[in-house]
Amino acid sequence: MTAEPDGPQDRLRRFATIWSRAVYQVTSTSLTRVEFEEQLLPLAGRLSEALLARTFDAEEGRAVGAALVSAHCTDPEALSRSLDCVDAYLVLYCGEDGPQEDLRARSARLQHAMSAGYAAALRDRTLAEQEAIAWAAQSARSAVAEALHDSEARFRAVFEGAAIGIGIADLDGNILQINGALQRMFGGSEQTVRGRRVTDWTHPDDAPQVWRLYDELVRGEREHYHVEKAFYRPDGTVLWTNLTVSLLRDADGRPQYQLALMEDTTERRLLNLRLRYEATHDALTGLPNRTLFFERLEKAVSAGEGQRFGLCYLDLDGFKTINDSLGHAAGDRLLVEVADRLQSCATAPGEMVARLGGDEFVALTTGPDTEREVDELAARIMNAMIAPVSVDGRELTVRGSIGIVEGPAGERGPAEVLRSADITMYRAKSAGGNRFELADPEADLRAITRHGLTTALPAALDRSEFFIEYQPLVHLGDGSVRGAEALVRWLHPQHGVLGPDRFIPLAEHTGLIVPLGRWVLEQSVRQARDWQEQFGGHPAGGPLRINVNLSPCQLTHPGLVQDTVDILERAGLEPEALCLEVTESALIGADDDLLKPLRRLAEMGVDIALDDFGTGYSNLANLRRLPVSILKLDRSFTQGMQQFPADPVDLKIVEGIVSLAHSLNLTVTVEGVETGAQAEQLRILGCDTAQGWYYARPGPPERLHDLALVDATG
Repeated sequence: MTAEPDGPQDRLRRFATIWSRAVYQVTSTSLTRVEFEEQLLPLAGRLSEALLARTFDAEEGRAVGAALVSAHCTDPEALSRSLDCVDAYLVLYCGEDGPQEDLRARSARLQHAMSAGYAAALRDRTLAEQEAIAWAAQSARSAVAEALHDSEARFRAVFEGAAIGIGIADLDGNILQINGALQRMFGGSEQTVRGRRVTDWTHPDDAPQVWRLYDELVRGEREHYHVEKAFYRPDGTVLWTNLTVSLLRDADGRPQYQLALMEDTTERRLLNLRLRYEATHDALTGLPNRTLFFERLEKAVSAGEGQRFGLCYLDLDGFKTINDSLGHAAGDRLLVEVADRLQSCATAPGEMVARLGGDEFVALTTGPDTEREVDELAARIMNAMIAPVSVDGRELTVRGSIGIVEGPAGERGPAEVLRSADITMYRAKSAGGNRFELADPEADLRAITRHGLTTALPAALDRSEFFIEYQPLVHLGDGSVRGAEALVRWLHPQHGVLGPDRFIPLAEHTGLIVPLGRWVLEQSVRQARDWQEQFGGHPAGGPLRINVNLSPCQLTHPGLVQDTVDILERAGLEPEALCLEVTESALIGADDDLLKPLRRLAEMGVDIALDDFGTGYSNLANLRRLPVSILKLDRSFTQGMQQFPADPVDLKIVEGIVSLAHSLNLTVTVEGVETGAQAEQLRILGCDTAQGWYYARPGPPERLHDLALVDATG
């Protein structure tokens, strides 16, 4: 009998147990370890929910970080161990069913959010402590003044017993007394500290107002001030303090002494610097991350007049293949090596390298002459990628595609600059990779337009923004209308009427081509039925035929045959009135599985036309195995017939194709007929039907109705 697997609550409890054991020893709490675990359990639950949420919410991570401070986990080691625990075990115990790469990325973002929440809570706690110190300063000032006037013994008790550093100096800055806490903070003897003057304690990081406030106090113009100030210890190390200085007056109200209270904040400051570093640097490579890069980029693009910037956006070519074949550990080692190489390429003043995430890196250069410098930076990066990277005994070739954006500061925002660099990088990748390209505003606009069209496609079908125009198919022998080809158009709200070349490739890329193609087929078949009811068939007998284009994606869709049958039956149109056009390139090398649905449709009576014939470089012998009944000859073969005399080579090619097609019992349709001479020449060569502007441009269904009536009455 096997045990039942642990449920989500059991795995969550196990994660909370590991977390409590890791942190308990460095936590200032009176709770037992088990009680502390119960305190961490709801925090573990919040992390688990944030890890698996549909939409990532960094606020959950910040709340957990703040809760650690509330649980007295204020030792820096407590945060470090908590982050290590989340990094190692959160995905393991709380995300085993999800996509591991995405969950690890989300876990890393939660760790950054925890660090930010922890730092913010620690800061709030510090402010509260500072307020308490200010209150203590006021109390100490009153106590010291009273002690000076009334009881030296009472003053000494307060002075020596205080947990914060206290020092007294005269108005000339001579230090008169210090307590033990202040002596320990400076790490020297009492004589060493008392032998100095207040004005000797300057530091390069002093804020401009520090000494102005001091001068106002000793002149009696203010009663106290509070600043953050650094001091040099006798051994040369730096002491950071929250310093509160108050003015002590004599019984007659005349300024007499100055009282300083110091809280040592050195460790807290180091923790804040560490948290800031972790929040702005990539954990894997140590490079600046997206957050810090955007801060630098924003400064670069908003610099003063005469300043320029240059940005290189790098994406590794084929990195996913390395991850998939060798594993993420090997991929991480490769990224670390690439980061080191990039770091060595950007060492000049004003240059920086950052990792945006995954295998995407950026290099930024600033200054007055970035037009030349950014090209040199890109060249250095490409040269640095030439040498193979050794990972687990394998020599891996590293290549990258770079998009470059360069320009004057003040014209574009950081988001626009990065978007242009990203678009340019993908243009370099599309051109074969292992190269860099310069940003082109017109190419950016085209890419942005493509993206906008892609995102608008799904809603466009729901909003009925598509419509169909029909171009007549004319018999070359008697000039009668034999049918029409359905051509879909998109009436876009901003761009107007778009032809299929603008959106069909996007629909194929997104998968929308299947529902769009089904809609076109349904509308076209219904229109063909309406034509039959209005004026019957063409003069030679038989129904008017409707030609509908099929994309390669539709050919592989399992519902193609059934959808076609259902649409024909609902419209009441016989299969012989439908012709499905498939491009020659889609059928090059097609196997039997791909041809099977076309064969089934052909057996039902649906005509299959091989569109753009002659452009796919297919073997003519393959025509015997394709279930086609019509060849649509590409217009490139007949353009030479628009002139007189016609190109003899084109005549021979068309004559040969027509002869071959007829010997295989195939009919030939010619596209792009634009002149009467061209139509007559094609008729002499034996072509069967034609379409083109010579007969009619694509238009509404009523135009075909008018043409058919002319044929019927003519």
